[in-house]
Amino acid sequence: MGLFYEGVLLQIACQPPKTRRRQLSKGERLRRGAGPHGAGVHNTNMEALKEELAAVAARLVVEEGLEFGAAKRRAARQMKLPARTALPDNDALEVAVEDYIAVFCAETQPAELHALRVVAAEWMERLERFRPYIAGAVWHGTATRHSDIYLQLFCDDPKSAEIGLIDLGIPYEPRTVTGLHGEPVDALSVHIFCAELGEHVGLHLLIYDLDDMRGAMRADARGRRPRGDVTALRALLHDVSP
Repeated sequence: MGLFYEGVLLQIACQPPKTRRRQLSKGERLRRGAGPHGAGVHNTNMEALKEELAAVAARLVVEEGLEFGAAKRRAARQMKLPARTALPDNDALEVAVEDYIAVFCAETQPAELHALRVVAAEWMERLERFRPYIAGAVWHGTATRHSDIYLQLFCDDPKSAEIGLIDLGIPYEPRTVTGLHGEPVDALSVHIFCAELGEHVGLHLLIYDLDDMRGAMRADARGRRPRGDVTALRALLHDVSP
């Protein structure tokens, strides 16, 4: 190779990176996991991306009533992230939901939560013979008027709850959801009227065997009771007024 061509290649090799290829935007660097200083900040960028994802998903949970899994997946699509992008865990998303409510819904959310807890307690009393426990956003205090109510029924006979709804003349929609231990469980979804909100809300009855109560009250990762009976829910209603 002649001296002329060696000089040309040397000039190309010495050019600043932005003249040889398109400069990546901050968002692209986050999505690719490559920070401005290389692999040394990979983990930092990925954590920042998860935080941004959690913030977007939190808005969908609060404003549209999406479940956590659906909210995280839609947030990733809205941000145009690759399909294999690591998503924030549920604990991180719940913290983001709490932050969103504190900033944007502080004046309206307490009354909406109270209304949902009132109607949930009424239905827990109606379904008392099926040992109902309340879980989810209404129990943990992050529910808004867009949230559904989740009751977990621990029955001697799993079919008894469905028969009970039929006897009460309550229409329901059966479906299958993920249970306490990751297994599929039957759920009965009902539309009920919430007088304080002046509108219908979703009530989902998850059907478990009585044996599933073992370990069901073990504290979660944040040290909280993961569910409560009607007495515990009534105590929350007594302690917190709208």
